[in-house]
Amino acid sequence: MELPRYHRLRGAYYRLEGSACSACDRRFFPPRPVCPSCKSQGLGTFAFSGRGTLYSWSRVVQPPHGFASIAPYDVGMVRLEEGPLVTAQLADTEGVALEIGMPVEMVTRTIQDAEEHGYIVYGYKFRPLLRPGGTAGP
Repeated sequence: MELPRYHRLRGAYYRLEGSACSACDRRFFPPRPVCPSCKSQGLGTFAFSGRGTLYSWSRVVQPPHGFASIAPYDVGMVRLEEGPLVTAQLADTEGVALEIGMPVEMVTRTIQDAEEHGYIVYGYKFRPLLRPGGTAGP
């Protein structure tokens, strides 16, 4: 990822900021300038709670360039409490039986290696919410 783009996306990467339409009350991630539902412009910034449920997931064994040091890793689709579906890497999944519908929360972690650009990319991942004893649950 290019450094200027990385700095422009800090709000989305670190605080899970998206946008909200005041006309139809829909929320979007990543942020959008125009509402695809009602075509309103000038959407406001919206901070998502970072909580949701695991909608789907898969294990990446053959990673793309820049992700070799963290492979194998899990990637999931998370349905946020506020509605949007977000794709992200999953964290803290060793020894956890991932299940569709399990509760997850956002955490900030290393996303990509420092390789060619010399900087480490941090951003959001989701980790399972565990009950005492290591089982998944609300």
